[in-house]
Amino acid sequence: MAAEGAQAAGSGRASGDPAALVAAAESVAAGWVLELSCCCLCRHFAEGRAAEFRRWRAVAEAVINGFSKIATHQKKTVYLCQLLIRIADGKRLECNFEKDPRISPLESALSFWTLLEREESKLDKLHEDIRRLIQIQAVAVHMEKGYFKEAAEVLERLFADSESDKPLRVKLATVIKSKDPYIPLLQSFNYDLLISKVKSYIERFMKENEKNFLLQAAMEQVESKGLEAVVLRNITVNANEEEENNLETTQRFTEEQPSTTNELPEDATKSIRRLRSKRKCRASNVLQSLNSLQNVEELGDTQTCGRRRQPWTLEEDKKLKSGVREFGVGNWAKILVHGDFNNRTSVMLKDRWRTLSKIK
Repeated sequence: MAAEGAQAAGSGRASGDPAALVAAAESVAAGWVLELSCCCLCRHFAEGRAAEFRRWRAVAEAVINGFSKIATHQKKTVYLCQLLIRIADGKRLECNFEKDPRISPLESALSFWTLLEREESKLDKLHEDIRRLIQIQAVAVHMEKGYFKEAAEVLERLFADSESDKPLRVKLATVIKSKDPYIPLLQSFNYDLLISKVKSYIERFMKENEKNFLLQAAMEQVESKGLEAVVLRNITVNANEEEENNLETTQRFTEEQPSTTNELPEDATKSIRRLRSKRKCRASNVLQSLNSLQNVEELGDTQTCGRRRQPWTLEEDKKLKSGVREFGVGNWAKILVHGDFNNRTSVMLKDRWRTLSKIK
């Protein structure tokens, strides 16, 4: 895909027109960013990282909206980004992706899945499974919220011109009439299964598009600058914060449930225990993996400073304050990477900020 974009830049160079050359270069760069955004969306969707997914979703949407016309080699990438964004918001019926406010996120997702299928050289059972699951869940999410009239309207829109899916349409019509969102059909083809199937498709897509120009360039930069330790720390912090949020959500949910006793439901108790156990295991593994890195960092700091504290300069204080304004208190690893500090560590940045705060 990047090669095709490079050909466009070559045509601009051949024309000798500076404006055409810049426009072609912008188009190539936008294509690279699109490919990187799609790669990150796929990875974070597959790993269930909602916060990271939302960040890259904003990037992908900005790039896609900036295209006046989608190039042939970019269509599949654009369609997949749009599909994942809608699947992620599939249960949020208040979200609107189409001009018609009645169209639910999953109905919109189905339209992009149809476009994706047209770009495939061969359709198999996975494609069929995903299509069927999107159709079923487009009805099911309305029923779960008690919107049975709207569920019937969704059914009419989904199968308006389709005779091949008539058996499924008849089954779903029967389900809607029953007004039971927990009927076996809906439980057998639930939302978790849809997510699982989409992840399988993502895995296949990533294997076919494993080379990503920007990601490879960034990896080379990380390796050359020795930033692996910093990146690992950021991942660790984000993972711990996510586990903490998940645990708090589970506890809050169980506390809000009506109960005749003060004991937690058995399933909720097991869930909390699993989360706590997972956090302990992760913390142990992280400490072990970071131990050698921290020792190297401490040794380097000792050798550089000659076992003496290195005074902070006014310029370093300014960079520290600027970094806090940009990234926020606590993001010391990011501030360290983006600031030009003289043999400092993230711990030293944290301690210096505490000192500056006391001075204020």
